[in-house]
Amino acid sequence: MQDKYNPKDFEEKLYQEWEAKGYFKPSMDKTKESYCIMMPPPNVTGKLHMGHALDDTIQDILIRFKRMQGYNTLWLPGSDHASISTEMKVVEKLKNEGKTKQELGREKFLEEAWEWTRIYGGTIQEQQKKLGCSCDWDRRRFTLDEGLSDAVLEQFVDLYNKGLIYKGKRMINYCPSCKTSISDAEVEYKEEASHLWHIRYQITGEKDRYIIVATTRPETMLGDTAVAVHPDDERYKDLVGKTCILPIMNKEIPIIADEFVDKEFGTGCVKITPAHDMNDYQAGLRHNLEIVEVFDEDYKMGDLVPEYKGMDLLEARKAIVKKLEEIGALVKTEDYTHNVAKCERCKTTIEPKISEQWFVSMKELAKRAADSVRNHEARFIPKKYEKQYFNWLDNIQDWCISRQLWWGHQIPAYYCEECGHINVAKTAPTKCEKCGSTKLHQDEDTLDTWFSSALWPFSTLGWPNMKQKIIKHSIQQMYWLQDLILLLSGYLE
Repeated sequence: MQDKYNPKDFEEKLYQEWEAKGYFKPSMDKTKESYCIMMPPPNVTGKLHMGHALDDTIQDILIRFKRMQGYNTLWLPGSDHASISTEMKVVEKLKNEGKTKQELGREKFLEEAWEWTRIYGGTIQEQQKKLGCSCDWDRRRFTLDEGLSDAVLEQFVDLYNKGLIYKGKRMINYCPSCKTSISDAEVEYKEEASHLWHIRYQITGEKDRYIIVATTRPETMLGDTAVAVHPDDERYKDLVGKTCILPIMNKEIPIIADEFVDKEFGTGCVKITPAHDMNDYQAGLRHNLEIVEVFDEDYKMGDLVPEYKGMDLLEARKAIVKKLEEIGALVKTEDYTHNVAKCERCKTTIEPKISEQWFVSMKELAKRAADSVRNHEARFIPKKYEKQYFNWLDNIQDWCISRQLWWGHQIPAYYCEECGHINVAKTAPTKCEKCGSTKLHQDEDTLDTWFSSALWPFSTLGWPNMKQKIIKHSIQQMYWLQDLILLLSGYLE
């Protein structure tokens, strides 16, 4: 015998034998209780990381254990089309070839994306086989498969008809490099050394009285529509309700009180730019403030001040700080380190942006999810995680589900060029349902990948074509989560 074990001599041969003999397939014995795990689909773009290895190992332990107990088991594998990640990879490939997606057009670009997926999409599956994952590989699914795509369209149309999906103008996270809206989950924060600029705003009608604001983004001050202080801050109580003059713009704006202001930050006074900051946007809604956009679609300076028009943001920052010095409005500049929102994929600084997008109305959906725990229909182990769960659901914002991308499920909304009516349907309508015009064009955006991934436990089993049966099986397959919780609860405690 060899003195050392060499996995290469045994593992591949053994795994192939397991597959050939059908050990990973459900028994299809209707007398046995079913047990399902739908593998959370890893992105088609990448390779396994340690998180995948841990997660797949736990699932494999549970599925093998239930299989040995005699259950009719199914562990269904698959992968996610990962719209932003895949599109970035294909765009990068085209760039290296001296091409752009715009030059190719949507149809040719999607051909490139499918070819890229065909070449690189099987990497993760082969790695999972090396791990010994006992999945039924014949049932492997992909989120852009025909049946799964049909489920996505069905869900969109259903939620739209129920009034839970709408198109509106709200603030979203926008990546200027990827040129698309992104979710909060796709934003990461990085500490950056910067400055805190203290700027003097004159109180209206009081020659020698000023309010001093501190900001890390002086380039956005052209869009200020208020200055805010905390309602309990004794230093500024007499100023609330008065107005001050916005430097450079020479515009009168109100001084308001709002509890979101941190009394300890800077001077305790903050400028409110509703078009370019998440907190400011919410404050703007609460106080009915004007919304003034400073940047254009390409994130260059707009035409609020002609001499800054077309400047990059950092270039404009320098010019505005210099102008503030010249007019005596800059009090001081401090070194300051703070967390800056970055795109998870390209590391570009995220810009909050008010944009017309498609949203899912979350209030009622979130309430149902929260009530299921409050009414003890579901429970957390350990119980302490309920607080975090409720905090998330009780404060949740409407979900932006549209992405300015081509790879993914194109939104099934068709605009009438005659009357402007939005026709929402699974298949392209031949005429407008409102005016009868045949001049229709489909929305260019695609859906957030998570909109399709959320349907994974149902669509992989055939929903919506087998609705009642799928609901039953989907409930059964959730038992593996219960087993996982029980397995890990001792460690979490």
